[in-house]
Amino acid sequence: MSAEAKPALPFGLSLENHFARLPGEFYTKMAAERVGEKPQLVHANLAAAELIDLDPRAFADPQFIEVLSGHRPLEGFAPLAMVYAGHQFGVWAGQLGDGRALLIGQVRNRAGELWDIQLKGSGKTPYSRFGDGRAVMRSSIREYLAGEAMASLGIPTSRALALVATGEIVRREQAEPGAVLTRLARSHVRFGHFEHFHYQGKSEQVRLLADHVIAEYFPELAGDHAAWFNEVVRRTARMIAQWQAIGFAHGVMNTDNMSILGLTIDYGPYGFLDAYEPDFICNHSDETGRYAFINQPAIAHWNLRALAVALSSLIETDKLIAALNQFEGEFAAAYRALMRARLGLVRENEGDDKLIGDLLALMAQARADYTLTFRNLPRDDASWLALFGEYRGEAQAWLVRYRARFGGDPAAMDRVNPKYALRNWVAETAIRAVEDRGDVAMLDRILKILQLPYDEHPGDEEFAAPPPPALCGLEVSCSS
Repeated sequence: MSAEAKPALPFGLSLENHFARLPGEFYTKMAAERVGEKPQLVHANLAAAELIDLDPRAFADPQFIEVLSGHRPLEGFAPLAMVYAGHQFGVWAGQLGDGRALLIGQVRNRAGELWDIQLKGSGKTPYSRFGDGRAVMRSSIREYLAGEAMASLGIPTSRALALVATGEIVRREQAEPGAVLTRLARSHVRFGHFEHFHYQGKSEQVRLLADHVIAEYFPELAGDHAAWFNEVVRRTARMIAQWQAIGFAHGVMNTDNMSILGLTIDYGPYGFLDAYEPDFICNHSDETGRYAFINQPAIAHWNLRALAVALSSLIETDKLIAALNQFEGEFAAAYRALMRARLGLVRENEGDDKLIGDLLALMAQARADYTLTFRNLPRDDASWLALFGEYRGEAQAWLVRYRARFGGDPAAMDRVNPKYALRNWVAETAIRAVEDRGDVAMLDRILKILQLPYDEHPGDEEFAAPPPPALCGLEVSCSS
């Protein structure tokens, strides 16, 4: 922030310094770097603005654009970068922290919910290590779209409020245009926050942070740390079940990317399945396949065990183990219910698991499109069977079993089986439109489709299709 840049008015936002009530060792108060000389608003998400009761007219105010780029703070809030640690690809990495992110406000909306406003890509912090603190337009658009896609599917997630072009060039694998993403979340506290203090032997700080989180986000569990951990396990299991049912791969399930509220956060090399591949790896940096799609439930449990270790000074071992032992049952029950709904199986039957499992095995053999297999199931048999290619005969045999079992409403199935998913090629289409042609209309068009993924969207059917040949095999990595 330049010396003459005075804080901007809070634009009607009800700001609180909630996280800053913790001792200073939990964060560093600092201004953002001046990233770019003339930042320009690329897109504003009015649906996300409603979450914090932000008047959409704020996006037309030049001072608010300066807030969204980090050039000017909000009056009444001192920006801060959080410190945390984490296990990365299963290896203890020590202190990490908000290396390119900055908390610029916490807002209490009219519903009483506290929301974080965080900039991503606003420059270096004391936790940047060897990074430049910047973000590129490519990854920022991917995260911008992902939050809306997941929210519209009913999956707990962070959201993106706005996307700003910095005018700078940022180097990753190649030189790319820079951006700052403004994202919202009920909290950005991660498993790694607790690990940071546990591995320093600071049990009092672990307790302070736990009590802080419980008081704001789990008030009904005040004073009961074991019950709180139980709820964290439950929420995490439920979220992972939703990922698996919808065909979403996160790509980097490190403990520093796991939300204490059970939110999907830190979208980097994520991917929605095209062809069904249980071993799908969406992150080409993941050389061992640790975070392959099929591994996500086991990795979530591994991460919860790491969190349990970090909470071991606070909660008795037997209670931690009891909570961890509930994960498998919680996940299985949630996943089974979601998959039964996707198939329209309204009455539970002991043969449901086999019916679902046989379909998934057949889809894997045929590399059938994951989204379209479920979306097309209640429609004409010919279009559905065509998805299975040379395995059409096996698919026909499964379909006979399914028809004998089906007792649901095809219209109801359309309300749980989206037509549109944020396929990599769809995200890439938005990225190229903005980067190559300055075509924000394409970004807006795709965003609106993703916000209503169950609708038909006449004229936009192309975005429901598997990738065209020119956009097959797109790769994303941790730098994404």
